[in-house]
Amino acid sequence: MAKRWYVVHAYSGYEKKVAASLKDRVALHGMEESFGEILVPTEEVVEMRGGQKRKSERKFFPGYVLVQMELNDDTWHLVKDTPRVMGFIGGKADQPAPITEKEAEAILRRVDDSIEKPKPKTIFEPGEMVRVTDGPFNDFNGVVEEVNYDKNRLRVAVLIFGRSTPVELEFGQVEKT
Repeated sequence: MAKRWYVVHAYSGYEKKVAASLKDRVALHGMEESFGEILVPTEEVVEMRGGQKRKSERKFFPGYVLVQMELNDDTWHLVKDTPRVMGFIGGKADQPAPITEKEAEAILRRVDDSIEKPKPKTIFEPGEMVRVTDGPFNDFNGVVEEVNYDKNRLRVAVLIFGRSTPVELEFGQVEKT
């Protein structure tokens, strides 16, 4: 039987512990052949703190763990009886439905892409007010005109001597007001 991806609902904040417990329990019960990967979908994000670029991890499905497995009574019970697991998502309680291959691929691609190209932790929208925190326009307020996520830059309209002037800034040089 082929292994499919299932979504397991875990207590929020315990996703990594649940994934580790599941891996331990699979090994303990000698059920490695019925299980594939067990992962918490996360992506790398970058933020500027104190002038330094810091990478961190953000869960993009908080409260969920992805489990690749063959579904049968034994595997279902092993997952269900793991501490801090609330159950499966999709299908019926006793007969969970796997996510589609397409959905699984999209999630795995997002995890892989973020390793190569971390996303900014803060999302900016055109029209929103920001305060410049670094550079020659420090302490000026402005309105976001354009956002370029590929280059981690924004164009901000800053009021200088009463005139609106467009300024190119990096994400780390501004903060939301």
